[in-house]
Amino acid sequence: MSLPQFPEFKIIEFEDRNLLAAAIARHPSEVCELHFANIFTWRNFEHSKLTVINGNICVLCESPTEPAYFLQPIGENDLEGTLLACLSFAPRLSRVEEAFATRYGGPYRCALDRDNFDYVYLSEDLIGLKGKKYDGKRNRIRKFENGRTYEYARLTRDRLPGCHELLARWLEVKAGRDGFLGNVWRMVIEEGLAHSDELGFRGGIFEVGGRVAGFSLGARLIPEMAVISVEIVDPCYDGLSQLVNREFVRREWSDCRFINREQDNGIPGLRRAKTSYHPHHFVKKYNIWGG
Repeated sequence: MSLPQFPEFKIIEFEDRNLLAAAIARHPSEVCELHFANIFTWRNFEHSKLTVINGNICVLCESPTEPAYFLQPIGENDLEGTLLACLSFAPRLSRVEEAFATRYGGPYRCALDRDNFDYVYLSEDLIGLKGKKYDGKRNRIRKFENGRTYEYARLTRDRLPGCHELLARWLEVKAGRDGFLGNVWRMVIEEGLAHSDELGFRGGIFEVGGRVAGFSLGARLIPEMAVISVEIVDPCYDGLSQLVNREFVRREWSDCRFINREQDNGIPGLRRAKTSYHPHHFVKKYNIWGG
């Protein structure tokens, strides 16, 4: 399947997977948005479209919650001209790597986008939880495990109904919180569950008392880094979130040196939670504004 040349666009479809995933594989990035699974599952909310500029694949996002933007071009052909073309059509590029912003952003207004920094951890830290700084995490896990057992299994089609039931309960608890877009998260997560194998996701579920109480979806972002895109945990179980965080990495991603747990979106509670796991580094992202 071929893609249209700028200024023509096409909406993103599943049939674009091979072409887009192959292009991303040739130009790997630590940025969580530059992964086909992320682009595809968010496409309906972001109203994402594809075009080709100077041989580079460009993704336009027209989200209802922020100004329109292009993702960083996927490719390496005449990126100065490609950036100029993008900014002639949309007000900015967003989720841009630091190296790209440093090299090509000079003529434009560049700004760090702290709310979209990805948190990256050493997998051995998330698995081992060693040292005083992780005392609280270990204590929460022990509290959950005291007198209680759980079962872990790889996500399979026959287990999807249990995941959907948990998702419904989770959304009900979250409903009404300021800024929480429940319908958006339902759409994105259900897309990920429905197409997990085809999108390259590896899923794990945690059952307590024969009922799904947690599930996670992750994928390999680059050879030494996995990204955890979905983690849903029954809030009724204190300590289960910490256990899911540890065990999913231990069982599925111990061969990766780094674990990318995406951004905090500027949500104070989420920022505190992600910071409490002591990230190894951030994937810094920038906005590049035209005009």
